[in-house]
Amino acid sequence: MNTAGKPSKDTAPATRAWHVDDALAAAYAAGSAPEPDAWSLEKHVESCGACAVRVSAAVRRGAAGPVLAEVRAAVLTAAARPSAPHVGRAAARPAPHMGAPRTGLVARVLWAAGPALRGSWLVALVLVAAGAVGLAYGAGFAGARPLLLALAPVLPLAGVAVSYGQHVDPMYEIGASSPGGGLRLLLTRTAAVLAVSLPLLTLTGAVLPASAEVPGAAAWLLPGLALTLAALVLGSYVGCRTAAGAVAAAWAGALAVPVLGAARQGDSVGISPLPVAELSAYLARFLDGAAAQGGWGVGAAVCAGLLVLRRRSFDHPDFGTPGRI
Repeated sequence: MNTAGKPSKDTAPATRAWHVDDALAAAYAAGSAPEPDAWSLEKHVESCGACAVRVSAAVRRGAAGPVLAEVRAAVLTAAARPSAPHVGRAAARPAPHMGAPRTGLVARVLWAAGPALRGSWLVALVLVAAGAVGLAYGAGFAGARPLLLALAPVLPLAGVAVSYGQHVDPMYEIGASSPGGGLRLLLTRTAAVLAVSLPLLTLTGAVLPASAEVPGAAAWLLPGLALTLAALVLGSYVGCRTAAGAVAAAWAGALAVPVLGAARQGDSVGISPLPVAELSAYLARFLDGAAAQGGWGVGAAVCAGLLVLRRRSFDHPDFGTPGRI
């Protein structure tokens, strides 16, 4: 929105301060405000008391004012009635047969985790882990561990890509307009993705045959975190799906070009479909050692800071729409 209260898709919410004006408040009270304007207003009044008062006054002056006044009077009357004597916590709980709504813990966790843990990503993750073990012990493939280390940092990106956004989440509009929506919901779902992928892939790497030339099973954790944070930062501009694909492509290019180049220089007769030795050596330089891990740590910290600066970009209902920054 701009300073006059009119939403503007080409204006970043973090770069210009705005407040709800009387015209927008009246349109919202009358139910005639466009949906993007209404969503932005509802998100804004969560943290702006002055605008919340202005919108509340406009609603009371509108057609809903008398109805709200009756509801308020009824609530105050009910609150003023003397309460029943306290007879213990068990009596205060509603009985199951009374029809009190109950939301199970599992249902709440699944909703917070988002589409990533309820879709094909979780199945693909398990298949990758099982496939690596099968290749190592069933087919005797020596490159199972370096191949898993090459894939592991970008596998969580697929889960992040389908966690938040209007193109992947059927309940996106509800989540974006709720107090817990935006970056908070995205981080919750990202944490769920990492909570599943990190231990599964690390344990899989630990059970694969070890080699002195291949980094340890946990060497990918800090790079994976840095790439995930980079995807979230880029997602504040282009959406999570596009950002995850771009970061994954950059990682693949960073590995494939040097590895294939080294393979061509070392084997002029023929090139193996997967140059295991070259991949292991490059991963050792890229992931192993204090210098490499320190660089990934600095990158993760920088991306985390940029994500804090871009946090308001996830609050808009048109998040991820091309052309909106």
